[in-house]
Amino acid sequence: MSTPRIKDFDDFAKVHSFLLAASGIPAQLHHRLFAKLASETFDGGDFFSVEPYEGGRQRRLVLSAESLSKESDLFLVDHAWSFRLPDALNQLREVPGLAERMAALMCVDLDKKGETEETEKEELDPSERNKIAFEIVEKEMCRVKENGRESVAWLEFEELGIDDDMLCSLDLSTKFPNLAALNLWGNKLQNADLVVQEITKCKNLKALWLNENPVLDSCIAKAITEALPALEIYNSCFTAKFGSWALSFCGGVIGPDNLDFSLDSSPALSGITSLDLSNRCIHKLPEIFSPNALPSLSQLNVRGNPLDQVPTGEVLMLLRSFTCLTELEVDIPGPLGSCAIEIVKSLPNLSMLNGVSTSVIVESGKHVVDTALVPRLPEWDPVDPLPDRVVSAMWLYLMTYRLADEEKIDETPVWYILYVMDELGSALRHSDNANFKVSPFLFMPDGKVTSAVSYSVLWPIQDVQQGEECTRDFLCGIGEDKQRSARLTAWFHTPENYFIQEFRKYSQELESKALGPPSKNLHGDIKSVTGSILPSDGRPLRVFTDIPQVEEFLTRPEFVLTNEPKDADIIWTSLQVDAELKKALDLNDSQYTNQFPFEACLVMKHHLAETIHKAQGSPEWLQPTYNLETQLSQLIGDYFVRKRDGVDNLWILKPWNMARTIDTTVTGDLSAVIRMMETGPKICQKYIERTALFGGKKFDLRYVVLVRSMHPLEIFLSDVFWVRLANNQYTLERSSLFEYETHFTVMNYVGKLNHKNTPDFVKEFEEEHQVKWMEIHDRIRKMIRCIFESAASVQPDMHSPQSRAIYGIDVMLDSLFMPKLLEVTYCPDCTRACKYDTQAILGSKAAVKGRDFFNNIFGCLFLGESTNVTPI
Repeated sequence: MSTPRIKDFDDFAKVHSFLLAASGIPAQLHHRLFAKLASETFDGGDFFSVEPYEGGRQRRLVLSAESLSKESDLFLVDHAWSFRLPDALNQLREVPGLAERMAALMCVDLDKKGETEETEKEELDPSERNKIAFEIVEKEMCRVKENGRESVAWLEFEELGIDDDMLCSLDLSTKFPNLAALNLWGNKLQNADLVVQEITKCKNLKALWLNENPVLDSCIAKAITEALPALEIYNSCFTAKFGSWALSFCGGVIGPDNLDFSLDSSPALSGITSLDLSNRCIHKLPEIFSPNALPSLSQLNVRGNPLDQVPTGEVLMLLRSFTCLTELEVDIPGPLGSCAIEIVKSLPNLSMLNGVSTSVIVESGKHVVDTALVPRLPEWDPVDPLPDRVVSAMWLYLMTYRLADEEKIDETPVWYILYVMDELGSALRHSDNANFKVSPFLFMPDGKVTSAVSYSVLWPIQDVQQGEECTRDFLCGIGEDKQRSARLTAWFHTPENYFIQEFRKYSQELESKALGPPSKNLHGDIKSVTGSILPSDGRPLRVFTDIPQVEEFLTRPEFVLTNEPKDADIIWTSLQVDAELKKALDLNDSQYTNQFPFEACLVMKHHLAETIHKAQGSPEWLQPTYNLETQLSQLIGDYFVRKRDGVDNLWILKPWNMARTIDTTVTGDLSAVIRMMETGPKICQKYIERTALFGGKKFDLRYVVLVRSMHPLEIFLSDVFWVRLANNQYTLERSSLFEYETHFTVMNYVGKLNHKNTPDFVKEFEEEHQVKWMEIHDRIRKMIRCIFESAASVQPDMHSPQSRAIYGIDVMLDSLFMPKLLEVTYCPDCTRACKYDTQAILGSKAAVKGRDFFNNIFGCLFLGESTNVTPI
């Protein structure tokens, strides 16, 4: 066994210098960190305690020590579970105890721990429920009798199993002629006519709750509200008649514990300082809502109300007249405006808007603010097994990092969950004004990444006192310029209306951006301007390449390989041929290259979508696509609309510029979509859920396009295309989304490759689906033509007379056999892929086909031939 390299602090600091700098751990704590790492000291349990929160569906971390000063100490936090995303579900199923431990940590095992109080309540005998209801009536009758016949009554019968017969037997209108409020929430009322008959006998009702009763399936709201002229609250919403009584109820002046009011007079509103009118379906504020009636009002919440019967300007003018109003909560965008800054400027007396200081809003330029956000709590179905519950909930807890050594960064991110001493790390909740910071740290006791142990380090960044909650900023260092408010949707319920409006505006922009039909000089039916570039003296064209497939397969006598790039006629390289490379290799502008300038508009996924959107708007052959770095709000809006409408909502996330499905994920979880941004820039594209299948398996098609010229557009399609099949039968079962061999076809060109020879595929596909392949093929050709027309029109500088290139076009068919564009790969990737795809199909015969293929490519691009290619 080798001696560990780390012997003392100096060795530690030298080996971990970059990690220490990247972690942000204060320099004065580096010695403390080394000491705890060396001794594996986990002493967080001596300083912190974990408390249940949100009814046990969440936990929070509280300082149990007397105090902790800013940057005075740090604590090691172990990683309970580290994994790569494709392996998550299998690990939960196969590692003993892992699913149980993670389920407890994420609070998704509550129904496994015994019966809840609610369950016990449901199991009460009907006779016991009746007894409880009549006891409530008797108690209220005694109170009314003591206070006089005219005394107001308030009855609470929530979730007592009251049915139609029992409602009649209670005879409430006779016993309580001045019944002001009746709560029948969550009972078993079913007969609409009978319920309306009994309820409307109570002529003085001000508030009625029938929420969560079967009778609500019938349209009884109109009958009840018309028959009860004094009713101001119905099923938690305000009626059109609401006034001072409803305002007093929301302001806490009256209620079941405060019955000191009369039905004949309006309650006094003058003492109300805080008024919560959220989610009351208010269309118009009543005349009583005024500074004269509410002179002390300082806090107002009007979230979730349409207020659509009053112009925005009038509402703002009314609120401006409340001189004591300093705190306001409102939907943004909403009835008071679409921008937080506009609202703040219209109400100069405000000091807080949606819990954020108005000065901060103005200084930061925030358009949407909402710190009073409701946390997303883990949700599950009782029939879900623990592994599935954990997968659904884990995005609320995960953190991530990538491993790197001196040579390269690992392409696949590692996700992990914090865990130590009663789930200390996982109980850290979010705060914009966090008092702790957490950073991952790899301890390398022998100085090598391969044997590194991963921890997280926790330290205070503010002074913290005993009993104070300990929090961290989930988006530390991420401001509004990086879509902070939108990204918080991963953990909180943010205003859906804002995102839906952003999505609608974006959709309208796409509709208006489509250019007209391409100009004639883009069409390929004009005379070709590119022919043979063979020298007139008959010598072969010299080719410099660093791509093994070209070295192996280019055998035509018209071409000869050279090791001297400056002497070459053609540079066919995997490198970017820019000014720097030209200088380094002594290249000149007369040499031909295998790349077009600005081809990133095609070969980088986010630029490809942008190119298509600018030129075509939103063609049916491009799935809805969003650049997560700039269009997260629009994506969230699209997601919410689909969820509301109950339509397909699976998405695929793809890195901007990685091939072979690296770091690519399929998910229907919005939190997962947002969290995946942390592993690098990505696009999010609507997943093709209803795809055409071949023998029950998903497949895609790789077409090769040869480009001689972008201006005029002169492109050819190779007569050979590759069919790549998934290894497993296709399914949309949620657990299958982690199965690489079910939803992907490339397999990273390792392991089992499931490809099909073109003629065999066409014949079998036509037989299976009773279609004509040439009709499908023609639609694909037209789509490919549109792709390059889009690039030529959006990026005219892409044209270069010294450029020739091939591009791979990956296509999938939906269940109606309409083509869908997946991506465009640039020349080197396409060159390599052609070899692997050919080998997968033909095996030992691949060399011959590969030689023919590459010879035909060079013949078309540089000799003006058209063998085995078709102009499009």
